[in-house]
Amino acid sequence: MTGIKTTQTHITNADYRELDRDRLSAMYRHYAEIKDQYPHSLLLYRVGDFFETFFQDAIVVARELELVLTSKQGGDVGRVPMTGVPHHALERYAMQLVEKGYAVAVCDQVEDAAEAKGLVRREVTRVITPGTLLEDGMLKARTNNFLAAVVMAGNQWGLAYTDISTGEFFTTQAEDLEHLAQELMRLQPSEVLVPTNAPDIGTLLRPGEKSHHLSEYLPSCFCYSLRSQKTFTLVEARQRILQYFKLRSLEGVGCENLPLAVRAAGGLLEYLEATQKENRIPLQLVRSYTLADYLIVDAQTRRNLEITQTVRDGTFYGSLLWAIDRTKTAMGGRALRRWILQPLLQIKGIRSRQDTIEELVHKTELREEIQKLLSEIYDIERLTVRAGSGTANARDLVALADSLAKLPELSVLAQQGDSPYLKPLQQVPSELESLAVRLKRAIVESPPLHLTDGGLIRPHVYEALDEMRSLVEGDQQWLANLEVRERERTGISTLKVGYNKTFGYYISISRSKSEQAPSDYVRRQTLTNEERYITPELKERESRILTAQEDLNKLEYEIFVQLRSQVGEYAAMIRNVAKAVAAIDVLAGLAEIAIDRGYCRPEMVENRELRITNGRHPVVEYSIPAGLFVPNSTRLGNAEDPGKSESDHRLAPDLIILTGPNASGKSCYLRQVGLIQLLAQTGSFIPATSATLGICDRIFTRVGAVDDLATGQSTFMVEMNETANILNHASPKSLVLLDEIGRGTATFDGLSIAWSVAEYLATEIRSRTIFATHYHEMNELASILSNVANYQVTVRELAEEIVFLHQVQPGGADRSYGIEAGRLAGLPPVVIQRAKEVMSQIEKHSKIAVGLRKGAKKERENSSESTEQLDMFDF
Repeated sequence: MTGIKTTQTHITNADYRELDRDRLSAMYRHYAEIKDQYPHSLLLYRVGDFFETFFQDAIVVARELELVLTSKQGGDVGRVPMTGVPHHALERYAMQLVEKGYAVAVCDQVEDAAEAKGLVRREVTRVITPGTLLEDGMLKARTNNFLAAVVMAGNQWGLAYTDISTGEFFTTQAEDLEHLAQELMRLQPSEVLVPTNAPDIGTLLRPGEKSHHLSEYLPSCFCYSLRSQKTFTLVEARQRILQYFKLRSLEGVGCENLPLAVRAAGGLLEYLEATQKENRIPLQLVRSYTLADYLIVDAQTRRNLEITQTVRDGTFYGSLLWAIDRTKTAMGGRALRRWILQPLLQIKGIRSRQDTIEELVHKTELREEIQKLLSEIYDIERLTVRAGSGTANARDLVALADSLAKLPELSVLAQQGDSPYLKPLQQVPSELESLAVRLKRAIVESPPLHLTDGGLIRPHVYEALDEMRSLVEGDQQWLANLEVRERERTGISTLKVGYNKTFGYYISISRSKSEQAPSDYVRRQTLTNEERYITPELKERESRILTAQEDLNKLEYEIFVQLRSQVGEYAAMIRNVAKAVAAIDVLAGLAEIAIDRGYCRPEMVENRELRITNGRHPVVEYSIPAGLFVPNSTRLGNAEDPGKSESDHRLAPDLIILTGPNASGKSCYLRQVGLIQLLAQTGSFIPATSATLGICDRIFTRVGAVDDLATGQSTFMVEMNETANILNHASPKSLVLLDEIGRGTATFDGLSIAWSVAEYLATEIRSRTIFATHYHEMNELASILSNVANYQVTVRELAEEIVFLHQVQPGGADRSYGIEAGRLAGLPPVVIQRAKEVMSQIEKHSKIAVGLRKGAKKERENSSESTEQLDMFDF
C-alpha cells in the first residue's frame, strides 16, 4: 500500500456529519441524506460516467484502491474530498473493496439525465457485501460464496446459509455450541449475520472488522455483520419465509418445529431484501438438515488431512481436492467440494454413488462422451440466478442458451446408462429446449457487453424492431450519401460531413471556399480554418436519426429484459437440471480417477471393521513418479467379534501403536487411512487393492505441532486441547489418528500422557485408533491389552546409514533413529558424534523401560484389578 495519492496539499470537510447541510449544494445534500441511511457502507454515487465518493468515504476509497484523491467545490462549505471510478469498472473496484472487508452501497441514476428536471433522481440499487456477490468476476467458479445467519439461545443454536449466486438455501438447528463453530468452519461463509442481542457479541462497526468480544463459539476468522434483533424474532421471521416462498406452512420444508432455524432463515431473507433492493434473488425452497445426516469432519481434521488446502502454506495445490478433481464444469467442482466436506453416513447413498462410478468405469466410451459434452456446458446454475435477479447481461443469456442446447445430447447419452444419477438427465424438460431455441433465435451470437448500446437482438425476429431499424438504416444511408451529393452540388471537393456531441451533424467547408456556400447553408460555427453549416433538411434528419437510434436501443433493451424475465421463470427447472449435471460430472470425474490410478470399490459395512489391502495416499501417490509409492495394508476394529480366533484378534485390533523413525512415513500412513475412509464415505473408489470399511461417524486427527500465538497458546497446550476434544467426543464408530502425543513437554510427562491417552482410547472409548509415536516404550501396552497391537515402519540398517523402506509391518520398533535423521538433515558430524555419546549414557542409566516392563508384568499378574498404570511410573 503506497498511501493516498493527492493533487493538493489540504482537503477540508472530510466528515459530512459535522457540516451545515444547508450550506451544501443540492447534490451533496442528497449524497449526505443517502449516506445517513447507509452509515456503515462506502457510498458510490453515480455522476455521469463515474461512480463518485465524497467526504470521508473518498479518503477511504483512495487509500484502499490507491487512487488519486481530489476535491470539488461543495457549496458554501468549500472544497470536499472526492474519488471516483469509471462506471464500467464498478465491478472490479467494488470487488477490491469487498475483499478488504467493506460493504459498498451503489447509488445509481434511475432517471434519464436528458429527461430530468433539476437533480437527476438517484437511488441505492444494491448493497454489495462479502456474502451477497452475484457478478461472475467477483466469485470463485468452483467455490460457493456462502452468506450465513446465526441465532443462539442457551446451548442451542440455529443456522441458515445461502449462496445467492447459485440459489442454495439451507437451515438447521442443534445443541452444543461447539458444533456451531464446526459447522461454520465447514461452510467457510464470506459473511455471517448475527442479531445484536447475541451473547457476548460485542460491537462490530462494519463487515470484516474484528471484535475482541465475539462469543467464543463464533470463530474470529469470519466477517460478521450485526443486524437488528427484531428481524430475527420468530413471528417476523416465520412470516417472511412464508411470503418469500409463497407457503402456507413450514411443515413441508421441515422447519415447523425448529424455531431457531426459522429465526436465522428469516433474518437472512430480510438482509437480502435490504441489500438487493429491487433484485429479488430466486432462491431454492429452504431445506432443513441435521448434522447427524453426515460424517462429521471438524476443522482440525480438515486441516490435518489437507482436504481443501495444505497445512504448510494454505494452497489448493497439494490438497486432496486438487488431486481428485476431474470435473468439467464449475457446478461439478462446487459439488465435489461439498461432497468431500459432507461424507455420507447411509450405506444406501454411498452404494448409489459407487454404482454410478462402476458403470462409468466399465462404459469407457459413454463416460468420455459425457465428459466431452460437459466441458461445453457453462455454469447454468449461476447464470440462471443472475437472470432471475435481473443482473444477467446478453452474453450470460447466450452462454445459458448454448448450455441448454446441449441438454438433448446429454439426455441421449444418459439413456445408455442405468445409474440413478443418470436418470434425471434422461428426460430433459421440453420447456428448456424451447427456451434455448428462443434465446438463440433472438440474441446475436456475440452481443455487446453493455445492454444499452444496442446491437443485442437479431433481425427478422421482432417486426416492430425491424421497421425501426429500416428507418434508421435509411437515414444513415442518406447521411452517408450527403457528402457526395453536396460536393457535386457545390463543386467543393474538400467539403465534409461531420458530427460532434455539442453541435450535432454539420457540413464543413474550408475558410477559403466559404464564399461558395449555397444560400440554403446556415452558418453554425466558425473555426480558424473552416466554417461549419447546417441545412434545413440536415437538421430534420439529425433530429430523426438521433431520436430513432435512441429509441431503437431502448426497444432492444426492453426486448432483452423480457427474455431475461422469461429465463427467471424457469429458474427452479434449470436448477434441478444443474444439480443433476453437477452430480454426474463429479461421478464421471471420480470414475476417470479410478481408471487412471487403479482405485478399487470398497465394500461398505455396518460394523466397525476397517480392512484396507495395499492402501495408498491419494495425494502423495499422485505427486510423485508412478510406481514409487509404497502401499501398506491396515486392519482395525473387529477385535471384539466373538467368532474371531485369538490370532484374528491380534490382526484386527482397536488400537495400533505405530513406531518408527522420523521421515519414515508414519504421518503419511495416518493421513492415508483417514483419506481412504473419507473418500469411501463420499462414495468414491479408493486407492487400494481392496477394502472393507465400516461406516464411521467422525474422523479425528491430531497430526503435527503448531503454536496458536493469537490466543497465547503454546504448541503443547494446542496439542492437549485437540487431544481433549478427541477424548470427549470420540465413539466406538469413530476413526482416531494421533501422531506424537506428548512430545511437547518433558519426556516423562509426555510418555505418561501418551500412555494414558492410548489406554483410554483402547479401553473406555474403543474407537478405531492408530497411535503413531516415538515412545517405543509404549509397545508394552500391547502385552497388557488384547485389543492393542504393535506395528512399525521398517528401515534397513547399513554400515553408515539407514534406508527408509516405508513399509508398515507387525512388531514394534525399539529405537527412533532421531540422530540419523539429524545427520540426513545436515547437522555437523561433531554434533552427530556427541549426540551418539550422550544417547549411549542415557540408555545405560534410564529406568523408563525397566519400569514399564515391571508394570506390565504386574498388570498381567493382577488382571482382575484396575487397569490404572500409575505404578509403572513410580521409579
